[in-house]
Amino acid sequence: MVYEYFIVSAFRYKKRLTQIVSIDTMRPMLPSRKTIIGKIMLAWSASKAGNVALVDPDIIAADLIALGRNVDEIPNLLCELLENTNPNDYKGTRPAQRSYEPVISGCELYAFKTTSKKIGCTIYYKFTIKDDILWLISLHKDRPEKKRK
Repeated sequence: MVYEYFIVSAFRYKKRLTQIVSIDTMRPMLPSRKTIIGKIMLAWSASKAGNVALVDPDIIAADLIALGRNVDEIPNLLCELLENTNPNDYKGTRPAQRSYEPVISGCELYAFKTTSKKIGCTIYYKFTIKDDILWLISLHKDRPEKKRK
């Protein structure tokens, strides 16, 4: 009799726990602060070495022209941005979004928003690292989020 009560109580307790705590709250927040710092450092070293590739050069070139810059300045701009970036500037999703672009398919995307002293405004940029190459997806002046109706 006591054994049956214990089984029923354990079942009710388990059911109540699964209603209170979802699996999402038990999963750690990824990417972690340590992962973000590591990606910033990898991106900085790739940019310093000039290992930068553009996923969509036309869009990035248009955004750079709007900022009064040209494509040749990208490695120096990225070095400055990455030096001023900290994990609190991370604006990507958790877990990190994955790319669907064929050249970087499946790679995690890291988005940041930080202030550039060279350009004089807040810059949003998104990149991934693949084979020690920094693949730049986006680099433009920060655009305010649109309010949803």
